Amino acid sequence: MSLRRAHSAEEYIEWVKQAVFEVNDLRACLEFDLEDIGQFPAFLEPLEEGVKGLYRAMCEGDYHFGREDLPFMDLVERYADEIPFHTLLKQINETHRKGIDTDAAD
Repeated sequence: MSLRRAHSAEEYIEWVKQAVFEVNDLRACLEFDLEDIGQFPAFLEPLEEGVKGLYRAMCEGDYHFGREDLPFMDLVERYADEIPFHTLLKQINETHRKGIDTDAAD
């Protein structure tokens, strides 16, 4: 299955904003569900830092597309079953690696 890439810079930015929202929401849900346990899954903090770092780099004008996977993708692959928005993260990574899909038919 081929992953869809963003069709514009605006769409790509919106995807990253959505990923920030989703990772914040995941943390909030886990805080509620795990209040008695008091321990988050090992992937949560590095994933959160990676997604927020990507968004911060975009906001500060320091972001660059690349041919390599985003640093948090190994976590996404390893814990896909525990990350409800893993497909969104894979689409962000695909756009990061291959660029905006300007050939897509609307």
